Amino acid sequence: MPRTKIIPIPVLGKHVVNAYLLLGRRPVLVDAGTPGSARAIHDHIARHGVDPADLALIVITHGHIDHFGSAAELHRLTGAPLAGHTADLEPFRTGRARMPYLPTGPMGRVMNRNRKLHISADPFEPHVLIEGETRLDDFGISARIMPTPGHTAGSVSVLTDDGDLVAGDLVANSFMGLIPGKPANPPFHDDPLGNLASLRSMLALDPSTLHVGHGTPLDPDRVRRWADREQRRLTRLDARGRIRTRQKS
Repeated sequence: MPRTKIIPIPVLGKHVVNAYLLLGRRPVLVDAGTPGSARAIHDHIARHGVDPADLALIVITHGHIDHFGSAAELHRLTGAPLAGHTADLEPFRTGRARMPYLPTGPMGRVMNRNRKLHISADPFEPHVLIEGETRLDDFGISARIMPTPGHTAGSVSVLTDDGDLVAGDLVANSFMGLIPGKPANPPFHDDPLGNLASLRSMLALDPSTLHVGHGTPLDPDRVRRWADREQRRLTRLDARGRIRTRQKS
């Protein structure tokens, strides 16, 4: 198959919330933005010379409103099947993220007061249920869906055979992408240590670039250095019983 091309699709701001168009033998979309963004995503795809009706699949990385918010409408607009992990079926089926959000720091605590974060989306039932590592060759892309739990129980990433990792909210740019290239936690994690373990397992596969839901592409070596510091920080917090997880909350 040809090399997979990764095209960011801006959903909010220039890089604050991203979806991604993956171009191989057929096009695949990763993530579906916020509620009400389907038409804008559809038109961005068309501006890249791709007929949105040709989408082979829409992969939803996890059950947060800024990633699955327009999934149902994009399915109606394009006819493309939706793929999501079974562990996040509850938010997909209800149209609401699991509550409460668990902030990772001050940014998350501020955002948690934003009413837009707590709205509902049109629910949907994934046509392709993900449980383990899943190849995408049948959908025209030389890539695999990789379960990366921690941010949510059903979080997934997409790793192309060329080494690009479309990572959802496994890691982000600092301040929701406002500081480009600087790795940071996204505003929320259901399980911070679990998410970090997933991130480190993906880094062990030597990706060439990390394409994230919030911000510009990240350099893997810079992410590794950040992950080492984050491991030490979380280990100290865990020893003092100061890490909240959805399982403990």
